Amino acid sequence: MHEQLQKRLAELKQEYRAGQLQMSELETQQTRLRETMLRISGAIQVLEEVLKSGESSLAS
Repeated sequence: MHEQLQKRLAELKQEYRAGQLQMSELETQQTRLRETMLRISGAIQVLEEVLKSGESSLAS
């Protein structure tokens, strides 16, 4: 019985470590994605402003 509990404990610890690693990888991926989306958002804003100023120039 004691041996089975030790084995199960080792399995759970291994699963926990794997979960921690996966969580860390996902957090890194989330950070990279957030940064990419922020850059895209900035580019969208710049292009929208350029288009608006171009329309204003045409209307003048």
